[in-house]
Amino acid sequence: MTDGDDATGTPGRTARWGLAGSTAAVAALLAGLPWAAHDRLPGRLATHWSGDAAPDGSMPLWEASLFPAGFWLLITLALTVRRRRSWPAARPWRAIALTPAAALLVGAQVSVVRANLDRADWHEAREPALGVVLPLALALALAAGAVAWWLTTRAASTTPAVPAPAPDLPEGERLVWFSRAANPWLHLLAALTGLVAVGALVAMAAGLAGPAVLTPLCVVCAGASLACALFSSVRAKVSETGLEVSFGPLGWPTRHWAPDAIEAARAEYRLPSQVGGWGYRFSGLGTTVMLRAGDCLVIRPQGRRTDFAVSVDDAERGAALLNALRRRG
Repeated sequence: MTDGDDATGTPGRTARWGLAGSTAAVAALLAGLPWAAHDRLPGRLATHWSGDAAPDGSMPLWEASLFPAGFWLLITLALTVRRRRSWPAARPWRAIALTPAAALLVGAQVSVVRANLDRADWHEAREPALGVVLPLALALALAAGAVAWWLTTRAASTTPAVPAPAPDLPEGERLVWFSRAANPWLHLLAALTGLVAVGALVAMAAGLAGPAVLTPLCVVCAGASLACALFSSVRAKVSETGLEVSFGPLGWPTRHWAPDAIEAARAEYRLPSQVGGWGYRFSGLGTTVMLRAGDCLVIRPQGRRTDFAVSVDDAERGAALLNALRRRG
């Protein structure tokens, strides 16, 4: 499998499903937040404030729920529908634009719900803490946009062609081998637990429940989401510097072995049942990064009695190049 493919070999389909899922999740959060607190909100919600503290505009509950969700879907539609076939190169900018937009809309919705909470009439709604909420939402939006830019540009810049390795390397010739693998189920679990953590955080910000109830849920789900995201994908690289294995969407953490630090490299067929399951596993076979059953690139580090293996496609070619680099060194 060349760099840029996932475990199923359909990166475009995975990206489309990811965009659709995240769009639906944000829309559901925007529409569902007022309904989650409907028994503590007035029939109409104050939605606009001028210079003074009194609200001067309102919407019924259903409109206050659907309007921001519809606006979000309209933004997504405008940025994702392509009018020309030459537009695919601009795809990374969709994430850069949509991520901060989602952060701003969710922040505004949280502010509106909190301002109307426990008020009998929308005229009594407190002035939202715009001086706190909007700068915070803007900061989060800018940070989210920066992360989206870094991820998309990094992914676009690390997609080199995979040259054919040779057992005997001519002097001065430089060859590089790349392979990637991903586990869609771990991706899904990371997304679901992350959404639960974000939902708990938003509910606390809106005052729907106390921190004593939602803080443990937020912490546990955020930790589970981070762990699943870190070990749901892996990227292996063999070059003159040796073997580098990086994890997760950020390419971190990373493990590296120089050619002279490796005793031998080989390809081996392994199953999750042999190594104790999915993810980063320790077993009698050593350490295995198991994301899918099948070929694994296996190395024996110098001075070690156990192996390190990573489940990536084209493992035999990567092992051959690694052995050739060892002999040349």
